[in-house]
Amino acid sequence: MANNTVQLLPLAIVAGMFVLFLVSGLRTSKKQATEYGFSGAYSGRVGIGASIASNWMSAASFLGLAGMFYLKGYFAMAYVVGWTGGYVLLLVLMATQIRRFGKFTTPDFVGFRYESEMARTLAALISIAITIIYSVAQFRGIALLVSWLFGIDYTPAVLVGASMVASFVVISGTLGVARNQKLQYFVLITTFILPLMLLTRKLGYFWILPQFGYGAAIIDLQQQFGFCWSDPFSGSSPFQWLALCFTLMFGTAGLPHVLSRFYMVPGIRDARWGVVWGLFFIVLIYWSAPVFGVLARLFEARVGVPFNAADTNAADMVVLTAASLGGLPLWVIGLLAAGGISAAFSTTAGLLITGSASFSYDIYPRMIRPNASEADKVFAAKGFFLILAVIVMVLTLKPWGMIAEIAAFAFALAGNTIFPAFLLGIWWCRANSAGVISGMLLGVAISFSSVIAGDALPLLSTLFPMTSSAFIGAPLVLITMILVSLLTAPPSDSIRKFLRINVHDCPEE
Repeated sequence: MANNTVQLLPLAIVAGMFVLFLVSGLRTSKKQATEYGFSGAYSGRVGIGASIASNWMSAASFLGLAGMFYLKGYFAMAYVVGWTGGYVLLLVLMATQIRRFGKFTTPDFVGFRYESEMARTLAALISIAITIIYSVAQFRGIALLVSWLFGIDYTPAVLVGASMVASFVVISGTLGVARNQKLQYFVLITTFILPLMLLTRKLGYFWILPQFGYGAAIIDLQQQFGFCWSDPFSGSSPFQWLALCFTLMFGTAGLPHVLSRFYMVPGIRDARWGVVWGLFFIVLIYWSAPVFGVLARLFEARVGVPFNAADTNAADMVVLTAASLGGLPLWVIGLLAAGGISAAFSTTAGLLITGSASFSYDIYPRMIRPNASEADKVFAAKGFFLILAVIVMVLTLKPWGMIAEIAAFAFALAGNTIFPAFLLGIWWCRANSAGVISGMLLGVAISFSSVIAGDALPLLSTLFPMTSSAFIGAPLVLITMILVSLLTAPPSDSIRKFLRINVHDCPEE
């Protein structure tokens, strides 16, 4: 992706965006541990929704989703349906109840609900693993954009991008990152939609709402160049599509840095309406991502650029490709690059802070330093944040796959572990610590089975694909949790009473 030329104007736009975020972050920087990744000030229901959307609108959404549509056409709709459907699942089954538990992190919830320090520690380790995998996808997006901006190869771009992420979060301060998320969403939506309107207008399509006008481009692709973009299952089976869709749905409802938004809202209605607003803000992006993929294919076909399905780097950068081939001004392309980096930085910050919070709040004071002060926890969180950043940077040096595919693996792990633990923990009072520990361990084994033993046992790769294992895996984990719970001692009367009265508003018997 390197072009050996520094893109000065886009680089200046990106730098200006960083200055804006850093100034905003420094004004609200705090050092209290209660606000270092878990808890925070109230920002209103719309603000909660914007923060959810900003956390969610990652490089996978801004860059990777368009790349998947560019390469696979209709199949990529599984990402849209799965990710948005997951928020509906979260809204209906979990958002209100999570707030009623009054806990600050996913491990905190698991430890309290299942009355087990072992379950809490396991949930913390899984949260850290999800953080690392998902952050690799974000770092890949950042590296590709840095490579284009500075005209350097992928490997040095990874190093530069990692340094930028660490500097951004450390300088801003954690509370600054949380409050910046609303500003970041505004920047992201503006930089994503404005170039799209200009592109569709230049092509003569309906540009005021380009999300509804690109059907003409799909027809042109089919009639003029024989590319049937909207043919369902032309390159995959219905099982593959459904497996990916449901895995992303379960993973969305189990992603720790998304769930953390509901621990810090002041009321139950705020949690519910925060999801509604968040889903609305997310849909604005998801309606638009397919358009970039379609327009990139159309522009390439018109100028005679051969389609190369093996060039995943080019696929992940089709947002910029579409703008460049469409002849948009360089400043508009710079806006797109700034939006892409904003999306990746926003999600990466939330992920790494969630991972560092899992360590500093759920592991460090309980297993390493029981008498840790608030200052010690803050120091541990910042130190582990940097450790996580280094681990992610090293892993990103290897091209594991496309941005969206790497992200889907993180969702599969969340869908196989955290989602079943929350679902049964909320809705079945008989679920106990033995059940959740057995279930989460099975979920980890299922998530990594195709990676570790897929070549030796091809059936594992068929049943539990790396990006889609929760379709079968999550039900197996739920069944395991139920069976083990029934075969072992029930949870205490106090936690069952808490669920009945505090969580589900049932009257005392």
